[in-house]
Amino acid sequence: MANTAKFKRETFETKIKGSINLRGSGKGTIQSGIGFLDHMLELFKFHAGFDLELDVEGDLHVCPHHTIEDIALALGAAFQKALKDKKGIHRYATCYLPMDESLTRTVIDVSGRSYHVFLGQFNTENVGQLPTEMIKHFFQSFSSAAGITLHQEILYGDNDHHKIESLFKGFARAICQAISKRAGFDVLPSTKGVL
Repeated sequence: MANTAKFKRETFETKIKGSINLRGSGKGTIQSGIGFLDHMLELFKFHAGFDLELDVEGDLHVCPHHTIEDIALALGAAFQKALKDKKGIHRYATCYLPMDESLTRTVIDVSGRSYHVFLGQFNTENVGQLPTEMIKHFFQSFSSAAGITLHQEILYGDNDHHKIESLFKGFARAICQAISKRAGFDVLPSTKGVL
């Protein structure tokens, strides 16, 4: 069963379309209109091993909030759709990710239950065109739409670019590990028998 999905989300504020392959090799083109977000999503798809095509038209003349939030919602829903059957996956994963002086911790449970905890501070209001206050909101929106429990913490660091990059890479590595298959294990990873 292929872990792929096409997605489309249209509102009065954004038009988003694309495709995702959870068993890919990091290929694809990303165009959100927000350069630094494109950079982070490029890193995410590469380190997660996802193929991702993403084309976005957003009301950036207003502010980036709607575009960032709707991208996260579209990607989270597409992830859930593409994952399909959770039989045999590891389900849980943890990643400590260093980026020069910064270190973050990401912990994931692909549980079907949406929850997000974010601990950390930024020193600046923006990195490029991306408001740092939207980092937490991006991951909160993704986890809500994807049905995952996600805990993230900036353990330390000085440079906001490095902190954000560490968060995206750590998220990528953890989600890749969480959905990877356990050899010889073809049941749902829950004693309840349902996720």
